[in-house]
Amino acid sequence: MEEALLPARSGANEISAPCDLVSVSTSARLHFGFLDPSGRRARPFGSFGLALDRPRTTLSIRRGAEFEITGVDCTRAELYLRSITTSLGLASAYRLQLDEVIPSHAGLGSGTQLALAIGSGVAALEGIPLDLREIAARLDRGKRSGIGIGTFGQGGAVLDGGPGTGTLPPVLCRLPFPAQWRVLLIFDPTSTGIHGASETAAFASLPDFPEAETADLCRRVLLGALPALAESDFKTFCDQVGALQKSMGAYFAPLQGGAYVSPEVAQTLGRLTRKGVSGLGQSSWGPTGFAFAASEAEGQALLAEVRARAGGSNLRLELVQGRNSPATIETS
Repeated sequence: MEEALLPARSGANEISAPCDLVSVSTSARLHFGFLDPSGRRARPFGSFGLALDRPRTTLSIRRGAEFEITGVDCTRAELYLRSITTSLGLASAYRLQLDEVIPSHAGLGSGTQLALAIGSGVAALEGIPLDLREIAARLDRGKRSGIGIGTFGQGGAVLDGGPGTGTLPPVLCRLPFPAQWRVLLIFDPTSTGIHGASETAAFASLPDFPEAETADLCRRVLLGALPALAESDFKTFCDQVGALQKSMGAYFAPLQGGAYVSPEVAQTLGRLTRKGVSGLGQSSWGPTGFAFAASEAEGQALLAEVRARAGGSNLRLELVQGRNSPATIETS
């Protein structure tokens, strides 16, 4: 399993020597929900999610005379860069070029993907053999969900077992997302999901999640959604993810003003629900919404329909695919 948590590399599978330049590319993930969102049992949380092919984070790292961040503006990048170099006891300074960055606080796992990309890049640059779990721990990622770590290292649809006592969530299952299926992403650039200290306070304020509901969600994921993925059963997969999303929306509603953070995303998903679309929801704390389509043609039709109804709203739409491969790390 640990080998599966190493991202794809050009050249040798193991880092053997320092190099001059490292380029890393990874992409967003959807977080479908937790099996125990209150996180108060012996094995808390446990989550289910999916790697997407877009939006992406792409960056390159080389040594420099001083720490320098160029390209796309991202306030967290220098923090992660300095944190990993301090953690590893490195005396060098680095130049980090950000070409693309997943939108932050949109429910797409941007922070974890950026942290792992920078941590993996520095490790590759200096020839230090670190696996993703160690990088994540050094950069304080993966405390509740292991989906971002799993999708960075393996791609596909990932189920994690929740954190243990002093351990990060292990990846229990990884399955490829059917190549013909599509995902419509519904962005609201005017809204942000709960994050940081507010997220920590939000989890602390929530009531215990009913044990019977956790049992039902485990059954739906383990005996519903995962077998449906393995058999490319689109309807069953959509129904089970939709049920998980409905449960998450009801549980988190008091903190986010309803099942969804963004009123415009909520209106769009409501219209799709009334049309019979079951595989939809909000990724993590949002505001990004999603809806599944069984093919490229159906995805384009769904995109056109939502775009026509969105009119002059602030929403931005994009039709994407699942990503069944790990993040890539190229050295030169």
